[in-house]
Amino acid sequence: MPLHGDTLIGQIATEFPLATRVFARHGIDFCCGGGKPLQDVCQARSLSTETILTEIENEIQAPGEELKRWDQAPFGELIDHILSAYHEPLAEELPRIEGMARKVQKVHGHSDPEMFEDLVTTFVGLRAELEQHMMKEEQILFPMIRRGQGPMAGGPIGVMEAEHESAGSALERLRQLTGDYRLPEGACNTYRALWHGLRALEDALHRHIHLENNILFPRALAS
Repeated sequence: MPLHGDTLIGQIATEFPLATRVFARHGIDFCCGGGKPLQDVCQARSLSTETILTEIENEIQAPGEELKRWDQAPFGELIDHILSAYHEPLAEELPRIEGMARKVQKVHGHSDPEMFEDLVTTFVGLRAELEQHMMKEEQILFPMIRRGQGPMAGGPIGVMEAEHESAGSALERLRQLTGDYRLPEGACNTYRALWHGLRALEDALHRHIHLENNILFPRALAS
């Protein structure tokens, strides 16, 4: 597929998985925002479309690693990948990050009480939503797709996509509260680990939601 400014973000991320590195580098939402043309997203973020396209071409043409084309994988293999690469790590990471957030709030909260209260509240809400979300996928939606009932899963998929939008809004709020994860002077190790964990969570969730919104769900509905 030739790359152009009017190509949809999600389509680029699907057909050229290495492009997601460029999107992550520039804070471009390629999961929930995958239905937007690249040029529109670049304009909204004051980025040069040509520069982004060049960076994507460089990633694609660089020798070395090639990422798997999940749009060409069987449903079962893709679902197993989502479970092992994203659901299982999240079950461990979410309580770990919440513990760090509460510890940092307790020690450093006096420096900006409103920010830390908002951050903890936002993260706790995100954690609860994600845990319920993954349970519904594992118990209802994914088994339907494995049984070949994807075309009948429009209702559950619509719910999952709405919850993805909500998670994306929470991630954006966390980034705003942390000032793009900029650490203050003298930040302790737990403070640093929290900011790193939140940034890593954002990156993983973008990849996770991309695989579902832009690949698994459309393929399941059309199967």
